[in-house]
Amino acid sequence: KLEHGETALDDSIALYERGAELKKRCEAKLKEAEEKVAKITLDRDGQPSGTAPIDEL
Repeated sequence: KLEHGETALDDSIALYERGAELKKRCEAKLKEAEEKVAKITLDRDGQPSGTAPIDEL
């Protein structure tokens, strides 16, 4: 809608703000997932053996 210019200015601003909030929320979820992946522990052979408690972040 925004790219095609089919939306009124007020609606465009509201859509942009909504997109910015969604982006922020998605980035937070991605960071959380990356931290969990980083906490995966490896055994002596370098194989995944579980995860460390999230409290240790």
